[in-house]
Amino acid sequence: MPKVMQYSKGSIPYFTGDQDDRVFILQKGILLLTSIDIETGKPVTDQVKPNEFFGVKSALGHFPREETATALSDTSVLVLTIPEFEKLFSTNKVLIMKMLRVFSSQLRQIHRKINMILNNTPTDPQSGMVEVAKSFYEDEQYRSCCDVCLKLLKRFPQTSYKAEISKLYEDAHLRNEKLQQRASFEEYAEAPDSSLKAFELPAFERFAKIYEPGQVIISEFEPGDTFYLIQSGSVQLLKCVNGTKKNLDILKAGEFFGEMAILDNSPRSATCMAKSRVKCLEFSKENFEALVTGNPMLSLKLLKLFCKRIYDQKRRFKILVIEEPQARLAEVFLMLDEMNPADGKNDRSRKFAVTVADVAQWAGLSQEVTRDEINRFVEKNRIEVYDNYMIVNNIVDMKRIVDQKLGNAK
Repeated sequence: MPKVMQYSKGSIPYFTGDQDDRVFILQKGILLLTSIDIETGKPVTDQVKPNEFFGVKSALGHFPREETATALSDTSVLVLTIPEFEKLFSTNKVLIMKMLRVFSSQLRQIHRKINMILNNTPTDPQSGMVEVAKSFYEDEQYRSCCDVCLKLLKRFPQTSYKAEISKLYEDAHLRNEKLQQRASFEEYAEAPDSSLKAFELPAFERFAKIYEPGQVIISEFEPGDTFYLIQSGSVQLLKCVNGTKKNLDILKAGEFFGEMAILDNSPRSATCMAKSRVKCLEFSKENFEALVTGNPMLSLKLLKLFCKRIYDQKRRFKILVIEEPQARLAEVFLMLDEMNPADGKNDRSRKFAVTVADVAQWAGLSQEVTRDEINRFVEKNRIEVYDNYMIVNNIVDMKRIVDQKLGNAK
């Protein structure tokens, strides 16, 4: 059963950095959340209103608290365990949609800030889609290039890019026929996902779509009016940054994609391409709410997915706001350490399955700059570089570098 806890004025239910799996609802009193703005380094406050939740993202995402909660008056708070919150959430349709929209908006705001830092802000969706098509062409992924070209012409039949994109399509189509790139993609076998059982009924077959390897399901920057649930196969998420594609993630059976554009009526924030042969269910904007509110397991899964994506993107943003290149790279290795924790607490030597190109992508730096800075680490015996992995000899050194550089910057 949820417990009611009383906090006197000045009490702190939790601090920034605490590991805590509780979710809170403010019943009465005044409570303030204080966090540090990633970009400015200054404190930011947010007052919780009665009947509002707090502590949700870190509890569901199983990551440290990002803010300190302080009672500004005598306060009454309802405390829920994760199972108690899940039960309450899954039976409240209004709460489901409100939280999904709030988290989607938060994630979109972080995306905008990251794009601004990377100077990745196309003037309009059409020019953005042209960049995506050209990036596939430059990487000799001609099938994918053709798909984006067709999407652009379909979505914007009167586009000023019509002649340019038609020519690009014709060239890419001819090259694709010659190279027959479809055979180069991998197939993946996955264990069945228990949350998909509800969608195995014949009634859902009318929503089923099949995509071949390399086929673009949705393109970054195009209008968002559908979302997808993967039944089998794997989908690669890509983002075009200044004309170059960056790999974001690989989604597998049981995972959603395309939901953000549905929730906040905005253009697609990433390109989703079939990595293997994919079967997925395609749902329209109109039946999104009915689907997620009628399937508690899926709505909870989607909420947790937002929690993870928000945390991951904030972690990426934290790296990008560091101006000094070597400190930025050190922060990348600290992030990798958090993502892949060591087996033993005293294990300071860490092996990461990354290349210079991978590290450059995380850091938002050119490969040339990244290679030069990593060589400086190598010269000081802090890092060993191999073809498909790197070894950080003492991960604590990376923390010292970040602290020192940021301390000097202040």
